[in-house]
Amino acid sequence: MSRMDTVNRILRDLQTGTPDVEACALVSEDGLMIASALPQHIDETRVAGMTATLASLGIRAADELERGEVQQVLVRGANGYALMVQASNGTLLLVMASKAAKLGLIFLDTSRAAAQIAKVL
Repeated sequence: MSRMDTVNRILRDLQTGTPDVEACALVSEDGLMIASALPQHIDETRVAGMTATLASLGIRAADELERGEVQQVLVRGANGYALMVQASNGTLLLVMASKAAKLGLIFLDTSRAAAQIAKVL
């Protein structure tokens, strides 16, 4: 199995194995989509660009506010959550979850998936 096949399997397992995870993607820090498990109606290019931008802003804010190294960036909206964590050097794991999601479980499963991706990459 190739590395990309393995990454895609990890993303699918995260999406199907964690309640309330609606979508996930692996994005480069430059804003390029590497792999995704996104619904058809979502524009991958826009998602990748926004993920990289939000992560960059989170890093800058943490630096300016002297909060240390960023571990995650979380966006909470009326329809749910978007969570971004570093998966490996130069990559970000984006997880989108419903508003009913149990965040502790989402955090745990996301960190496990990020660790698996880091081993593959």
